[in-house]
Amino acid sequence: YLEKKFLPAKLINGGIAGLIGVTCVFPIDLAKTRLQNQQNGSRLYTSMSDCLIKTIRSEGYFGMYRGAAVNLTLVTPEKAIKLAANDFFRHHLSKDGKLTLLKEMLAGCGAGTCQVIVTTPMEMLKIQLQDAGRLAAQRKLMPETVAAGTVETKSPTAMQLTRQLLREKGIAGLYKGLGATLLRDVPFSIIYFPLFANLNNLGKRGAEGPAPFYVSFVSGCVAGSTAAVAVNPVDVIKTRLQSLNRASTEDTYSGVTDCIRKIMRNEGPAAFLKGAYCRALVIAPLFGIAQVVYFLGVGEFILSFLPKKDN
Repeated sequence: YLEKKFLPAKLINGGIAGLIGVTCVFPIDLAKTRLQNQQNGSRLYTSMSDCLIKTIRSEGYFGMYRGAAVNLTLVTPEKAIKLAANDFFRHHLSKDGKLTLLKEMLAGCGAGTCQVIVTTPMEMLKIQLQDAGRLAAQRKLMPETVAAGTVETKSPTAMQLTRQLLREKGIAGLYKGLGATLLRDVPFSIIYFPLFANLNNLGKRGAEGPAPFYVSFVSGCVAGSTAAVAVNPVDVIKTRLQSLNRASTEDTYSGVTDCIRKIMRNEGPAAFLKGAYCRALVIAPLFGIAQVVYFLGVGEFILSFLPKKDN
């Protein structure tokens, strides 16, 4: 059902949904990143609320939106690719008959694989900007975690970070943690899209009628939070791998397996659930809003004002 004329509308829907969702939940996402990056011996925050309170005190209200510009800029193509790719794969996989659960999972796998083109550099830049405040606060409140002779520097902007990474490591610098991002986003989409579709079908009016918008919202929230918690251990690994700056007492990692080994040895298995409830609180409304915008057809409504070409 993904005809060529509907593709621009789906891309607009994905973009609008991403912008609204990110604006609403970005402070919680910032808390998630900072909690996940904390290691034993350098714990500055005890919980999400503690992190947000300390962030406002030390960095002001807008400190909670560090890195939001990167997210707001790149979330439009990211969400648009994810939602449109899932529709594309579902459409082609259903050509031969009924869309089975396995085919729904394959469609989600395809969507997750496509989105990392945008997700990886977006997350790479966002994490540096979000975590900069944690490291600055550590220097002031926990000076023992900072190496002797370390000079405090001003937090770089997203453009400065991009130029630095491209200059030092080329395009590969922006794609650090690509493997971990794939390990997170592909399973996430495999869980999310089939779960959402089946929950949404339960609330449909009749066999063919669409589900009410509130059913789509609740289905998106439930499916999103379930998938988010399920892949949280990989999200912790991805966050650690993509963080370039660390306190002197914190571990550094050479890859996914090295990261898993060091976390297990030094922090225990519970560390893989750091920020899980924050991530659920971020993803649930993000995808709930996305599905409502999608099913209300906001993109189709906007495109209806454009002049139509004569056949």
